[in-house]
Amino acid sequence: MSSTQDGEVRRDAVRARYALQALRTVARAEGGCCGGGEECDTISRDLYDSMQAGEVPGAAMLASLGCGNPTALANLQPGEIVLDLGSGGGIDVLLSAKRVGPTGFAYGIDMTDEMLAIAEANRAEAGATNVKFLRGTIEALPLPDASVDVILSNCVINLSIDKPLVLREAYRVLRPGGRFAVSDMVVQGVMPPDLRRDAELCGGCISGALEEDEYRRFLADAGFVDVEIEVTRVHERPELVGRFDGRLVSAFVRAKKPAAAVAV
Repeated sequence: MSSTQDGEVRRDAVRARYALQALRTVARAEGGCCGGGEECDTISRDLYDSMQAGEVPGAAMLASLGCGNPTALANLQPGEIVLDLGSGGGIDVLLSAKRVGPTGFAYGIDMTDEMLAIAEANRAEAGATNVKFLRGTIEALPLPDASVDVILSNCVINLSIDKPLVLREAYRVLRPGGRFAVSDMVVQGVMPPDLRRDAELCGGCISGALEEDEYRRFLADAGFVDVEIEVTRVHERPELVGRFDGRLVSAFVRAKKPAAAVAV
């Protein structure tokens, strides 16, 4: 199988996994409960406080599958244009829309139709008029050059089949001086090849996580400056015991597009 075919197989697997999560979200919203499986994973647990939970529809909170809370760390300002990569059920888009206010705007992009349907229902329930959800992939963003002020993402870039391309696309759509402010899984150390090939660990946001040095290098290669990686949570994963000597962490990744940016 070619690398392109392999990448598409991985993308289809991710899409199928998150379509299933969307169906589970609907079931839980209709009276189901968390049964202790992957939807209760400790990676995604307790990321939003009660005040933030009260700002969005309950289904948006149920559909949250992130590993951080980028809206709490991105220092969003009134009037800014925000784009969330892999927006899922829309929680970070809706929270961002409140922070940028009526003079700002928040976009979300996702490739999973079932998640987009949940996000649109949440947008309607919230009455958000400064929000739009777009269908597409984070490797080919359906927005013009230099059109947004802030890029957000929550535990999605690790799932990409071409992470350097994602970061180049983020750089492209950011305005000069724009900010990259994402939560993602990061490996501190070197993850062995057998773990990298584990499809189940990829879908669980583990085997696709970039090593910290790789993340810094790919951001710099895309043109970003002032790169910072701040650990927000350390994960003790039973799947990694005895197989990996490093650390798997959730981290807040910051970077900037230079104010006098040049094409890369």
